[in-house]
Amino acid sequence: MNTTELEATVRAMTARGKGLLAADESSGTIKKRFDSIGVESTETNRRDYRQMLFTTPGLDEAISGVILYDETLRQSADDGRSLASILQSKGIVPGIKVDKGTIVMAPGSSEKITEGFDGLAKRYEEYHQLGARFAKWRAVYSITDELPSPRNIRLNASGLARYAAITQQSGLVPIVEPEVLMDGTHTIERCEQVTTVVLQGVFEALAAEGVALELMVLKPNMVISGKECVVQANARQIAEATVRCFRRTVPAAVPGIMFLSGGQNDVQATENLNAINALSARHPWIFSFSYGRALQAPALKAWQGKKDNVTAAQNAVQKRALLNGAACRGEYQSQMEQAA
Repeated sequence: MNTTELEATVRAMTARGKGLLAADESSGTIKKRFDSIGVESTETNRRDYRQMLFTTPGLDEAISGVILYDETLRQSADDGRSLASILQSKGIVPGIKVDKGTIVMAPGSSEKITEGFDGLAKRYEEYHQLGARFAKWRAVYSITDELPSPRNIRLNASGLARYAAITQQSGLVPIVEPEVLMDGTHTIERCEQVTTVVLQGVFEALAAEGVALELMVLKPNMVISGKECVVQANARQIAEATVRCFRRTVPAAVPGIMFLSGGQNDVQATENLNAINALSARHPWIFSFSYGRALQAPALKAWQGKKDNVTAAQNAVQKRALLNGAACRGEYQSQMEQAA
């Protein structure tokens, strides 16, 4: 394990006031995004869209790394440079999504486990050559009164830990992403209960696999009410429950906690991140963001697949990134949303 390179990557990824842009949508997911603006999801259109994002002026002011999809890591811009090298020229670290999505845990079950281990170490050799310096693997957990089951928690934790160990041995920093889904009627209290048990299982498995906690990043959900819950917790309640949960479960050795947005809209994701960082208590971790739709939604709407709209779309993504950068410092204010 090349700890020197891994340490440098972690430091760059967790720079204060910066976060990650998740641009690793699968072909199916980005098709849905493009369908919403009436743009066909061709390889060229996907390339043009991500080129627009990555060439945004000043992106590096609030973005430390970008998670790429396999296709994107192999693509080049109009000027012939690889998209990964464009990011590197800005001091932004390229990363790669390596899981192959979720499958049903067992016949008749509604719970999911993640696949993608076949040839993973071999894929890392190529990904490193293409410029990737970190990787991401996502596990998902559904909430009901009975779920997630102990077996689902155990299997997903084992998968995340095995992936993280392979990733570090291959010279990349692992992003460990256990996502407790927002879908459902559950209360914030139920989300805190489940997130606590999930994270306990994840860190037990990471320890068993010998994963170096100092050389990984955690990408969890915030502790938040279910989308259909009749009582929606406010930002202060979300912040307090989230920090309380992590103080009970996440070792101080982990350098960065970079939240997924998990279905929150762009403004909610920023407000809640800010509330977490505005709490007076000192924390051993950097609290930051690893947002996809919550960073891209305004830019996608402005872009509309047209070259004439590139500047407007880049302005939109830059604004969203800077607002989240302010939230990383607990300095975001709602009136900033109205600024040009």
